[in-house]
Amino acid sequence: MSKKLLVVDDKAEIRKLLKSYFTQEGFDVVTAADGQEALFIARQEKPDLVLLDLMMPEMNGYDFLRAFNRESNTPVIILTAKLDESDKVLGLELGADDYVVKPFSPRELTARVRAVLRRVEKGQQKEVDILRYGNIRIDFQARLVIVGDRMVDLTPSEFELLATMISSPGKVFTRLELLEHLQGTAYEGYERTIDVHIRNLRTKIEPDAANPKYIETVYGVGYRFAILEAVI
Repeated sequence: MSKKLLVVDDKAEIRKLLKSYFTQEGFDVVTAADGQEALFIARQEKPDLVLLDLMMPEMNGYDFLRAFNRESNTPVIILTAKLDESDKVLGLELGADDYVVKPFSPRELTARVRAVLRRVEKGQQKEVDILRYGNIRIDFQARLVIVGDRMVDLTPSEFELLATMISSPGKVFTRLELLEHLQGTAYEGYERTIDVHIRNLRTKIEPDAANPKYIETVYGVGYRFAILEAVI
């Protein structure tokens, strides 16, 4: 069954180009011209992934992310012409899984889309359905994370990072290694993405994000999940 993409961009030529390209690649594609229209279409069409422009009239990409992530865990890739790192970081902090800077290579964008979709599918096919580790319970089949007695909402990228590290406690992952787990290919210059996702993860699962108990920083290298007692 074809995967469905929602392309959100205020420029008609970009919507037309991406729809044509991804249709040829075997995807089912729907489009929207702004965030408000995208919310309506997403609720009706239930896309598997959203390609989202940031700068749009009516409702911009940031506002769309704020609203969309309250009701869906569908992965989102930002398409941005803005080169300011803070803009891309904000998008990631609001729940986007990745970003691609305009002008972009359609082949690279396709690779990113397929990598994110594979990541979601892989999380649904874990051999171990539920893993308990310290105060954290992760349900791979339902893609749920429970910390203590509260359910935690994670983006697909945050879930995959947690699943990767929690499955190999004590192992040190470089940022590029973690990026490769997310995208299938490690692109230098996108390592900052990992730092943002890790910061978001800590805010959601740590008792004190400033003094992390679970996700440890290995300075000059990357990150690891602390060695605690795991229960399957």
